[in-house]
Amino acid sequence: MDFKWLHTFVTAAKYENFRKTAETLFLSQPTVTVHIKLLEKEISCKLFQRSGRKIQLTEEGKAYVPFAMRLLEDYENSMAELHRVRQGYSHTLTLAVSPLIADTVLPSVMKRYTEDNKETEMTVTIFESEEIASQIRNGSADIGLSCLKVQSSSLTCRPLYNDPVVLVAPPGRKPGTGKADEVKDLFGQYLLLTHNHPDYWDDLLRQVRIQFPFVRTMKVTQTHITKRFIKEGLGVSFLPLSAVRAELAAGSMIEIPCEFAQMPSAGAYAIALYENEKKKTFLDFLSHFHFR
Repeated sequence: MDFKWLHTFVTAAKYENFRKTAETLFLSQPTVTVHIKLLEKEISCKLFQRSGRKIQLTEEGKAYVPFAMRLLEDYENSMAELHRVRQGYSHTLTLAVSPLIADTVLPSVMKRYTEDNKETEMTVTIFESEEIASQIRNGSADIGLSCLKVQSSSLTCRPLYNDPVVLVAPPGRKPGTGKADEVKDLFGQYLLLTHNHPDYWDDLLRQVRIQFPFVRTMKVTQTHITKRFIKEGLGVSFLPLSAVRAELAAGSMIEIPCEFAQMPSAGAYAIALYENEKKKTFLDFLSHFHFR
């Protein structure tokens, strides 16, 4: 049996239209017809019946659809596994990573780990920190790298590092001393961009509003968008140092000292459901990695 026939059949079963099937698969319509006839001959069963120019699945065709889909899935999985083995991989590790961690420390982590563990195929998927624990529980990922600490009897949660949070502003002004009057002037000139981190903003914003009740805010939930807005002169924000280290060094942002508030730190955590050998290898590597 040719798996191209199965692919054509499953697509035709979805649309019940040979013309649409041909367009979807970039085949000619006669080729679609040939594939279906060859498959029908192979399994000794009529899969479609015609009603004028329309086609529809027969009862046998309807019954065969889920089996054809499973055969295709098994074939695709087997080819993916062969491809993985050909590349020299002996196992796969799937990570669910928060956008902030992916944009800051993950590149250096992955570079070092893949250099030392060439037998491991790595897959990285980006999720918000609030979603990562569920990805671990349902088996979609082996390890989560999250900005939120998880307290659960079913999950392990290893702290990785604490990142100081700093107030950053567009360039073009002196950093100052961090006195309340200077920060008040800053908040009078710029919007305060908030909630770009899942952990510290509620408490920090409460402190800010006690000291500066008329501060104007804008909620921007992504760190990279917040940084773009700051560079464009739209606002200021409290961000983890690792997220703005490059911008501070390049002079596209400046750090403003803050004496009026107890500045938080931003944590990062590695989450797993259980620690088998492949997970433990990566988690131990993270525990000894020099984050900066």
